[in-house]
Amino acid sequence: MPSVVVFDVNETLSDLAPMADRFEAVGAPGSLAATWFSEVLRDGFALTATGGIERFAVLGEQVLRSVLHGRPLRVDTGSAVTQIMSGFTELDVHPDVPAGVRGLRDAGLRLVTLSNGAASVARALLDRAGLGDQFEQLLSVEDAGVWKPAPDAYRYAAARCGAPLTELVLAAVHPWDIHGASRAGLATAWINRTGAPYPSYFDRPTWEVAGVDGLAGALRP
Repeated sequence: MPSVVVFDVNETLSDLAPMADRFEAVGAPGSLAATWFSEVLRDGFALTATGGIERFAVLGEQVLRSVLHGRPLRVDTGSAVTQIMSGFTELDVHPDVPAGVRGLRDAGLRLVTLSNGAASVARALLDRAGLGDQFEQLLSVEDAGVWKPAPDAYRYAAARCGAPLTELVLAAVHPWDIHGASRAGLATAWINRTGAPYPSYFDRPTWEVAGVDGLAGALRP
């Protein structure tokens, strides 16, 4: 049984569904929210692959201006960007998260986050859910110097936890994150809320659960 659970934040803990409402409120299609988030990740990965890095908030705003360009919005682009980006900092956790997090702590596991976003966003999210005291550290790739799924991001988390990579398990909804952590030497737990098939070209997760509330049971030896 691992001693440290490393949680991804965006989509794994936070529910991004309300972001569609933010897009619709400014006159853009709600479906554009998923496109925007995917393109932010794409550009973050591209920078990491070429030796660079940028904060999630910077990429988020600039990609947003690009995807909104030329659309007949109800407000000017600057106001639309502000409204949408503020929504990203006001999200709530998925319903399965509170009980799941507390179950892991009751099982004696250490909990940390490792996000491609800012640690402050993770802190606000967990505090709103009353879970801030369940996590010993909130880590960000901004301090690691590389975005996940680069191996050094996961090594940074292990170093900050003072634990070998083999004692860490990454919990995430994203197969690319699972793959990166596996290649770095971590155990992995795929949070598959939708029942989607896992991509065959990525390393398989060590465990698969339907929600965070099933993780403690899955990790028990």
